[in-house]
Amino acid sequence: MTTEQAIALTQQYLMSTYRRAPVAFSHGEGVWLVDLEGKRYLDFVGGIAVSALGHAHPVLVAAIQAQAARLLHVSNLYHIAEQAYLAQWLVEHSACDRAFFCNSGAEANEAAIKLSRKWGKRNGANRYEIIVAHQSFHGRTMATLAATMQPKYQEAFSPLPPGFVPVPFNDLEATRAAVTERTCAVLLEPIQGESGIQPATLEYLTGVRGLCDERGLLLMLDEVQTGIGRTGTLFAYEQYGIVPDVLTLAKGLGGGFPIGAMLARESACGFSPGDHGSTFGGNPLACAAALAVLRVVEGERLAERAVAMGSVLAAGLRVLVDGGLAKAARGRGLLLALELNGEAAPVVDACRREGLLVNAVAPTALRFAPPLVVQRSEIEQALEILGRVLEAPQAPAGTGAPVQ
Repeated sequence: MTTEQAIALTQQYLMSTYRRAPVAFSHGEGVWLVDLEGKRYLDFVGGIAVSALGHAHPVLVAAIQAQAARLLHVSNLYHIAEQAYLAQWLVEHSACDRAFFCNSGAEANEAAIKLSRKWGKRNGANRYEIIVAHQSFHGRTMATLAATMQPKYQEAFSPLPPGFVPVPFNDLEATRAAVTERTCAVLLEPIQGESGIQPATLEYLTGVRGLCDERGLLLMLDEVQTGIGRTGTLFAYEQYGIVPDVLTLAKGLGGGFPIGAMLARESACGFSPGDHGSTFGGNPLACAAALAVLRVVEGERLAERAVAMGSVLAAGLRVLVDGGLAKAARGRGLLLALELNGEAAPVVDACRREGLLVNAVAPTALRFAPPLVVQRSEIEQALEILGRVLEAPQAPAGTGAPVQ
């Protein structure tokens, strides 16, 4: 099949839910992807912070192959050894005590919302409201969409489920003022991904933790994008010196195989059999893949590598800023953004034509989330392409608009 044929079939048979770039890939290795015509691309999208180990990592491939030959699925009607091992690993490496497995970040956040609602009913007569931040992104199910405070995602699907109270991000006093007798939890991203890689300040996140302790609320952190070593520690909350009551994960957890997780401290756990579930969640194959990813992340110290390689990438982005080719660089580890002087979409298209994959996380910002195994030479090559593109006049945008 050619790329042209893949595009034609996509347009004929698939729903128009994505703005797809005009490229289709046949295979990948490490940080590189190869399209159907054989052209190579540096992948600095990483499947939107998913491909933590890059493409075709031998440990992950072997784990999936071996598990597929043994057992794919049995359902949660039975005990699943791989699920138990994965839960143990996550609990022992986090501040949480229990795990629930699902298939995506939206499902993990949906589970967290339900957990906090039940916890609120158990701890007060009418506690169901969750405080969320402007410009957040928590998923595309109806409940997680209601928690996602970006009108562009919400407007076509109203009315949305009630019970979500928005406040400005990084505004502790606004968060404090939003707490009422109906509040059960605060749901935040340590770094807002879909608004352009906006980190929470130390004062804000530690202040919200204190507020939750003071008022008897759950602090729920959405680390779907920031977790699994992406920002320089296994979980981003570790950099703030706090612990959440509930933690949600997905994306990098499976290294490309779909899996999500909600972790919670014992004091927040309130689910009983029948309260929540997932047919495919935590099946043997997904858990074997996640265990392989986590063992590589730990064994190869990829969180520390994210700090080192992220510093190289951030320094290169700052050179572009200092040279007047962009406005600002921000982020942590290997989750970075470059604020441009103009529209991002034409830059995305031009980079792709030059063999570099990036995406527009906001109208004027590029996101960089390469695999954690990226090499210095690959970062330098990406920066060279990016600099060359930014120095050239940009053609009108094609298909580089923001995607999730």
